[in-house]
Amino acid sequence: MQQDVTVTGSRQFLGHPLGLSVLFGTEMGERFCYYGNNALMPYYMIDFLFAGNRPDQVFGYATVRSVFEGVYGTLGPQPLEALIYGTFAACTYLTGLAGGAIADRFLGQTRAVILGACTMAVGEFMLVDPRLFFPALLVFVIGVGFLKPNVSTQVGGLYGAGDARIDRAYSIFYIGVNIGALVAPLICGSLGHAAPGEPPRWQYGFAAAGIAMLLALGIFLLGLRVLPPDVRARRRAAEAATPARSQSLTHTERRTVGALFLVAFCNLFFWGCYGQQYSTIAIMAERNVDLRVGPVTLYPEVVQSINPFFIFTLTPLIIAFWAWQGRRGREPAPVTKMAMGCGFTALCFGLLILPGMAIDRGQHVSILWLVAAMALQTLGELYLFPVALSLFSRAAPARLASIMMAVNFLSLAVGNYLAGYLASFWSGMGKSVFFAMIACIALLTALAIFALSRVLNPILDRKPAEQTPVSSAA
Repeated sequence: MQQDVTVTGSRQFLGHPLGLSVLFGTEMGERFCYYGNNALMPYYMIDFLFAGNRPDQVFGYATVRSVFEGVYGTLGPQPLEALIYGTFAACTYLTGLAGGAIADRFLGQTRAVILGACTMAVGEFMLVDPRLFFPALLVFVIGVGFLKPNVSTQVGGLYGAGDARIDRAYSIFYIGVNIGALVAPLICGSLGHAAPGEPPRWQYGFAAAGIAMLLALGIFLLGLRVLPPDVRARRRAAEAATPARSQSLTHTERRTVGALFLVAFCNLFFWGCYGQQYSTIAIMAERNVDLRVGPVTLYPEVVQSINPFFIFTLTPLIIAFWAWQGRRGREPAPVTKMAMGCGFTALCFGLLILPGMAIDRGQHVSILWLVAAMALQTLGELYLFPVALSLFSRAAPARLASIMMAVNFLSLAVGNYLAGYLASFWSGMGKSVFFAMIACIALLTALAIFALSRVLNPILDRKPAEQTPVSSAA
């Protein structure tokens, strides 16, 4: 039998193939670019791009606005921003499905990553010119679609079948994701955010994100020799070594696929609530939060770094807690954990009802409210997102592993669009009522998943006879 071609025998660094450090640096730069862009976009659109007579100078603005208003009616700057951002975020996941498929069949992962990095950098530098905002977003989204899924796939190619290091490798890789997400708002925000009365300087923040993408591309190109062969070669070898089998699904496989589709459907409501941190909570931070910390006044983009900070600090505690529960036979089943994740998100927005009441009275609130809420939000993310990745990769039938992982990411795409739609109500509602609405959605989702867990857990906890280790990162 011909074995998969990997680079596990090549140079090692800290017990892992050297290629992992290359992919770590590439992904860190890509996430810096992505989250640096995201940290600026809400303020850029509302405070600058859609203000005064500037919209008339933005290529495609009239068409984009007419499309959204044709569906949702007349829109002010904030609802329009929310819907544009939600669509943008959704498209980054949808194009990832296409980018992964094109790489698998035609380009290969290496060429797809290089193409994606170049395209993302071009899109980011186009954002420096306000007139090119919408073409730039389109170019940027295409670049994410080529780069994001294929970098994640290459991590798995560094390890042979059954190599126990792969789970730790994805954990290390995910650190790179969150370093980029943590640092990007701090740097891009400080460069792009102008104090009241100062000339706009958004272009510096976007340019910094573009430079980070070029640095990530440089890391990837310098490390090409230690990266794994493309998936196409490994897949052909595996198909040649695997006897032909029936293409029809067994009864157990059909039940498993149906259960995973139901989980993905429920999860999209979680992502609709979670995505508020990039839109409504960002606007709240700018307009309604006292950002003074001692003698220092923070700029609002800093709020986007709270979530990745808590991912760093809370992840070891959560893993240790699950291990402690496991030793006592009390660790919740995966679907139950996901219900708990939605419950934490409901607590997050339930807590925000209190400062929302103060905002409705015209008061500014302490940043500590956001810190506490983001801690709960991060607990929700940790109980749902990595668990979902593991569940879909472990439970899906081997021949449908990639398709079912795509279904998982499809729930993120639809959820991000839902987040934009929900955020469009922000300017027309009382803030306490808005947060109560989001909390109710999260709570109802938690209750629905918990109710379904008695049916889903026995189906999805059954380990399939055949299984393909598929992992990814946000």
